[in-house]
Amino acid sequence: MDLPVADPGTERGEGPLLQCPYCDSEAMHKLAQLLLPGLAAVCVDGTTGDLFRKPSVVAVELRKERVDYIMQRSDTFIADALNESEANQETENEMPEDPFEIVSIFMDDFSSTKRNIIGHVSGWLLSDNREDKIDDFVQEMEMTRFWPLDRREAIAEVLLKNVDLKTKFHCPEKYENEERLADHKEQCSFRPVSCPNDGCRAKVSVRCMQDHDAACPFKVLQCEQNCEKRLLRRDMDRHCVTVCSMRPMKCPFGCDSSFPECDLEKHCLEFLQAHLLKVLKAIHKKGRSKEELKELAQKLEKYDEHGKLAKAQDARPLTNVVKDLEAKMKGEPSS
Repeated sequence: MDLPVADPGTERGEGPLLQCPYCDSEAMHKLAQLLLPGLAAVCVDGTTGDLFRKPSVVAVELRKERVDYIMQRSDTFIADALNESEANQETENEMPEDPFEIVSIFMDDFSSTKRNIIGHVSGWLLSDNREDKIDDFVQEMEMTRFWPLDRREAIAEVLLKNVDLKTKFHCPEKYENEERLADHKEQCSFRPVSCPNDGCRAKVSVRCMQDHDAACPFKVLQCEQNCEKRLLRRDMDRHCVTVCSMRPMKCPFGCDSSFPECDLEKHCLEFLQAHLLKVLKAIHKKGRSKEELKELAQKLEKYDEHGKLAKAQDARPLTNVVKDLEAKMKGEPSS
């Protein structure tokens, strides 16, 4: 049975007035994303422990019932909320204003009527096994395109407009003729526009574009650590941690210095004496005083005609160079 899918271009109005059809596209998308896991939960809870039925068997029927239920609840939501607000003026109970919270309440109310005996057990509702089964069924429905995103977004658009009591997520403007409505739509802050970043397929309301751009994974940015690279925001963390020439590093010889990786060669040259002393102490653990080691370090630097000491950027290669130089200084063949 086909679902009652709303036409995103339908313009609803009161009497002769024409309603602007635009709403917050990111909020609509977020709401559509709630529908699939919610359906999976209903199907799993309703068939748990049943040897003859699986979630996929009941999915079509429950999807239709669930959409009808939340659509009906949303149709009367504003009127019900106003009536309840007047009835509870002297109490602290207030209806939620967040559309996502409201729709979640609708879905939870429907789900509670479809759980079998096991599904009503609190231990099952909080179990990891339940969450795993819900996740698995969500993936199954996504792979088979059981409920495509565009159909869920059409439903989410209607739900969003129905429960957006404060008109934070949809345009409330109404006009008496098509011409004035068309003029308004050209400048409506809720009108959808495509993200200008290459690779991003998102359509966002004009009023939300700045926020989207500030988080868009396809936005090209200068490296956060100020290297010469420009890259996508989604690649920034990996770049900064793995390959960025400006990523911070500790001295590989164990001194307290910290510097960008591209300055390692400069650091090794500047602190060569300190690094040599550390290596010499490890090689000559006994029998050499501090002054003797300093003198030996100076001799090694003078004897190092090809600058191999400064080029060693870790303790092991520097140790090997020192041993080779010491052997040559003693007139012995290198090991």
